[in-house]
Amino acid sequence: MPSSLVMTVIGPDRPGLVRIVAACVADHGGNWLESRMCHLGGQFAGLLRVEVEATRRDGLVQALQGLEASGLRVIVHAEVGPVPAGQGTVACLELVGQDRPGILRSISAVLAAHGVNVEELSSERDSAPMGGGTLFKARATVLVPAGVNQAKVRADLEKIASDLMVDLTLGPAQ
Repeated sequence: MPSSLVMTVIGPDRPGLVRIVAACVADHGGNWLESRMCHLGGQFAGLLRVEVEATRRDGLVQALQGLEASGLRVIVHAEVGPVPAGQGTVACLELVGQDRPGILRSISAVLAAHGVNVEELSSERDSAPMGGGTLFKARATVLVPAGVNQAKVRADLEKIASDLMVDLTLGPAQ
């Protein structure tokens, strides 16, 4: 019976890091299911989920942890049974504004207060056009639970958006 593993990987970025993780998974009969990986601040960071036969799981975990000798730290978490699909509406949140500390703290507090789950989040800082400072941009896919009024979530987000001086939209997922 297959076992599912979710892991985080991080280490100084260099060519070949994905190859060594993929080879390790394949050498132990694992199947790479999904991942998110990127270069952040000179580091290679990623999340991935693999499936492997239960009898080969411990060998794969040991091999992945052995990659630390090559500078890649891998933390493995075993999936604990099937994860029920979230019930609700998937929406997209986009935000742009002058960078300042606390933007995501404020936005995520509103989402949490309504029970909205952040499914995926990406953010970046860019130079504003015409030398206008630094812009903070974020895009999130969120799950608004059934029974939660999306218009109320949007209204609460818009209230704090003006305080934060950011443009914010919450609309249908694309």
